[in-house]
Amino acid sequence: MDPKTIFAPMLALVAWTFIIMLYMAYKRWSAGFAGRLKPGEFKLGESADVPHDVRLAGRNFSNLFEVPVLFYVLCLTLYVTRSVSIDLLVMAWVYVALRVLHSLIHVSYNKIIHRFFVYAASCFLLLAMWILFAMWLYLRT
Repeated sequence: MDPKTIFAPMLALVAWTFIIMLYMAYKRWSAGFAGRLKPGEFKLGESADVPHDVRLAGRNFSNLFEVPVLFYVLCLTLYVTRSVSIDLLVMAWVYVALRVLHSLIHVSYNKIIHRFFVYAASCFLLLAMWILFAMWLYLRT
């Protein structure tokens, strides 16, 4: 399998991160123009006065730089070691789908139990991907 295939899900998650960044900017600007917040409320991060919906967008954007960093590292590692397999590629796409679903839940109706299960599923999937890579790395003959 061509190792470059692993870049497609990676680039999809990067694109999604930029979409959420634009959404966050939209929420901040629209709240500012509506008089719901002042620019100074971001001087030291988000103050307690930032409206809830605006905070959610910012929090989700930040969240896309937490655990997904391990996904990016894994994708690059799979490419460099030429260990991309169809299983890992499918898992990578499912991971991206779960992260997108997590974001959509988070910035829309935000039911915590739904968000938690999607988040947990994405974390366990990423762990499984790392385990498969470790097995390939250390147990191959």
